[in-house]
Amino acid sequence: MFRVSVPCLRGLTLRAVPMLAFTLLGQAQPPAPPQTLGPPPAAGGRVRSSVGSQGPLPVHQVFPQSAIAAGQTLFVQQCGFCHGRDASGGESGPDLTKSKVVSSDNAGETIGQVIHNGRPDKGMPSFSLPDTEVTNLVAFIHYQQDQAMSQNGNRKGVSTADLQTGNAEAGKAYFNGAGTCSKCHSATGDLAGVASRYQGLRLEQQMLVPRSAQSKVTVTTAAGKTITGTVAYHDEFTIGLMDSTGGYHSWPTSSVKFKIDSPTEAHVDLLKNYTDDDIHNLMAYLQTLR
Repeated sequence: MFRVSVPCLRGLTLRAVPMLAFTLLGQAQPPAPPQTLGPPPAAGGRVRSSVGSQGPLPVHQVFPQSAIAAGQTLFVQQCGFCHGRDASGGESGPDLTKSKVVSSDNAGETIGQVIHNGRPDKGMPSFSLPDTEVTNLVAFIHYQQDQAMSQNGNRKGVSTADLQTGNAEAGKAYFNGAGTCSKCHSATGDLAGVASRYQGLRLEQQMLVPRSAQSKVTVTTAAGKTITGTVAYHDEFTIGLMDSTGGYHSWPTSSVKFKIDSPTEAHVDLLKNYTDDDIHNLMAYLQTLR
């Protein structure tokens, strides 16, 4: 990705407007070919019955291989970024092979409803797709769940229970003491309800290296004026910030003094100090903050 500095904007105050980010790769890269679909789970494998992780396969309509293959291509294009190319979870979407919605669906009556309506409360948009494409998506999702549940052992993924092995009281003591977490965070302030917003591995990832943390910057101009906001742009030539009203300001780095406060860097610095017990106990404590 190339970063482009725009000297003509330095020193100007603008209003924030929606922006589109582009990655310049020199030339377009063709999409990776879809995986080769194997045969459906053998009838002699797991019994089709009710819902169960690594248990009996859920009962659903039998879909032709052509629908499954077409659904795979569409899934990679429309759903793969969030749910992973194989429907086992991705950047922000859950593992559909463990979904109760999928397990309770027979021929698209529940999956199709979620596709059409989305889940705005969980960040999933709605999709206006023709019935044929919805059916193909349903076929592929069911196929992937069957495949995942037909495998013996070697569970894929990390469940919330896997991360509930620490001592919450010890974690609280570490949070308020040796871990120095309470210097920046509060269990009744910014972390109130954090265990309701994030669960399992995502909660642990936020604890260790928070993705959504915004860096703050304080800029002092040559005239002595101080402006504080969130970092909007920074390279060796330019420092830019967004103030509390949504106004954008930028200056040449050579003409001002500035100090950046990066929460992510503070978390990274702590990684070398953690013991395994510290992480497990701190995680256990955070899981109580609902």
